[in-house]
Amino acid sequence: MFPPYQQQQIRVQLSAVIEAVISQQLLPKATGSGRVAAHEIMLATPAIRNLIREGKNHQIDTSILTSGALGMQTMDTSLINLYKRGAITKETAISQAYNMDEIKKKI
Repeated sequence: MFPPYQQQQIRVQLSAVIEAVISQQLLPKATGSGRVAAHEIMLATPAIRNLIREGKNHQIDTSILTSGALGMQTMDTSLINLYKRGAITKETAISQAYNMDEIKKKI
């Protein structure tokens, strides 16, 4: 998206101003009527800011996973929780997962 010579500058700027990222998907309920939201929540902790600044995007998911006590969660964690509560079907959880193999193991 940005030219290579600007990417480091953009990462530094983004890491300085970002506060949080919240993403959601509306999924069909297991009952067949209505929808339920699955959420991914990332807060800009010092660790997250550092990963962004250093361009280590592939490590952000792990940082979110280990920061559940701070209120962060991955989309896959949200899908697992919704499935365990009976809000969505197994098929929906698997089809919407980022890591299908991991979801299959956990549900």
